[in-house]
Amino acid sequence: MKFLEIKLLLILCAAFGVSCTQTQTAQTNSSTPASNTTVAAPTVSPTVAAVEPRLDVPYVPTHELIVDEMLKMANVKGTDVLYDLGSGDGRIPITAAKRFGTRGVGIDLNPQRIKEANENAEKAGVTDKVKFIEGDIFKTDFNEATVLTLYLLPNINLKLRPQIFDMKPGTRVVSHNYHMGDWKPEKTKLVKTPDGIEHYVYLWRVPKKKPDFKQETNQ
Repeated sequence: MKFLEIKLLLILCAAFGVSCTQTQTAQTNSSTPASNTTVAAPTVSPTVAAVEPRLDVPYVPTHELIVDEMLKMANVKGTDVLYDLGSGDGRIPITAAKRFGTRGVGIDLNPQRIKEANENAEKAGVTDKVKFIEGDIFKTDFNEATVLTLYLLPNINLKLRPQIFDMKPGTRVVSHNYHMGDWKPEKTKLVKTPDGIEHYVYLWRVPKKKPDFKQETNQ
């Protein structure tokens, strides 16, 4: 029987034009464990993902009614220098420049917001009055400001206090919605926007003597 099986195999190989050596090799290879088989890894083209800056405060634009109240409460004039920290689309410095001729500087960490603010300044025709800087507010010198506007978060406001207390005495600081911990505001006003949402506007003045406040950061 063994002889007949070999003969039959030879006949089949001849009929299909396949050498017996190839057939045996194929059989041997097919029985090789998969673990011994090397599979080439697919080539993946490297891609560079756009990296967004880490933002401590989400972008939420200030309603125009609140902008008006902030400028009014700070008694902004053409002789002022206004710095807006976290300036977003630039509406506060731009409004002050259009209305009073105030020189303004906006600082924001997000390059997209800076681009948008510059476009808005150009549309408003105040590029000679305002400029927007992409940067970290904690690493920026804003001591030349006579008015400082904020729409940040309570913990960010508190973290900024040491820098604010180093500013010129009498500098007006206006915050939309968020307080300064145990540094009590000079004025507080409640403003309701047409959508029914209530907003608070706070005003402080930088004192001549630095307050001896504990540096809170968790409120």
